[in-house]
Amino acid sequence: MARLVQIVVDCTTPSSLARFWAAALDGFEVRAYDDAEIERLARLGLTPETDPVVLVDGPDLEICFQKADVEQRTKKPMHFDIRAANWAEETERLIALGAIVNERFASHVWMRDPEGNDFCLVDGNRG
Repeated sequence: MARLVQIVVDCTTPSSLARFWAAALDGFEVRAYDDAEIERLARLGLTPETDPVVLVDGPDLEICFQKADVEQRTKKPMHFDIRAANWAEETERLIALGAIVNERFASHVWMRDPEGNDFCLVDGNRG
């Protein structure tokens, strides 16, 4: 049976969106650049900030943010649901990181990340 190992997110600015999600998710961090990778990017006229593919490593899963022309839509066909025990406090922390609240509900908050991708923050005390 197959196992999910990577989620790929098309985006406008991979480095900043990767930093947002690494900060938003517990146990995730932007993959570090070693000297060889920095040199490879430099030969291409790029830096870690302008890298068109940035990886975020997490427990048993990585998220790949890749630069692409992204069609702007009012509602995306897929989104992440993330959970926090103190979800009211977590909502404010995510806003400070650059997310916005789209709508509040009794047990979750529909939010958007800095590039407008939908995600929901759900009450970790409910199921």
